Amino acid sequence: MITAASNLKVKEAAALNAKAKARQESGLFVVEGRRLVEELPAEYLVHAYATARFAESEEGAALCRKLGAETVSEAVMEKMSDTRSPQGILAVARQLPGTERFHDGPLLLLERVQDPGNVGTLFRTAEAAGAAGILLDGESADPYSPKVVRGTMGAIFRLPFRICPDIREAVMGLKDDGYRIYAAHLAGSVPYDAPAYPANSVFLLGNEGNGLSGEITALADERIRIPLCGQAESLNVAVAGAVLLYEHLRQKNSRS
Repeated sequence: MITAASNLKVKEAAALNAKAKARQESGLFVVEGRRLVEELPAEYLVHAYATARFAESEEGAALCRKLGAETVSEAVMEKMSDTRSPQGILAVARQLPGTERFHDGPLLLLERVQDPGNVGTLFRTAEAAGAAGILLDGESADPYSPKVVRGTMGAIFRLPFRICPDIREAVMGLKDDGYRIYAAHLAGSVPYDAPAYPANSVFLLGNEGNGLSGEITALADERIRIPLCGQAESLNVAVAGAVLLYEHLRQKNSRS
């Protein structure tokens, strides 16, 4: 059993949770909690750790045997964990390879969406709404940060995604591949439910405070707006993404 917080494995997990640089340099990230660890594809598992209480529990014993989990003390698990009340199990995993080409279907492209909760929710919503995937620019929240991973509820393992350092190049590449690009914008020229969305549509979503940049907005084939009532100035970006993806799904279902 690992009981020392100074253990190198403990320090590695703590650093991966705390520092984006550590995740980027190592190509690793932390998956925490029984449900997420169960969903982690086996080929990406590096190490698994569990408290004795979890390893001896009815729900945890079989999982720990399957993963070859190393036992750690409760204090060490708290050191390794990013949550206030750890569930007693976590894994260090290899990051998933970025998807180069997506299957047919709508995509979300995020520009400087920086709140981890929003990014995690967008992953979860995109999967639920039948999206083909997500693209994130280099300034959006790190999809491997612990808050994003938890927020995806496992969708990060199932929904194709890619981090795009050059978002302009990514948009132009999608255009070359036949995608039609829609910018969600407060100054959009048409309501969000007016266009007849093709299967391969891309919805551009921008920063929580400032929206899409002018440069990226200019690349869109069309600017669309979601109506706002009352004194609301804008929608939460994750809510906006859900509205657009479910409108795409509604149109798809109505055609079929």
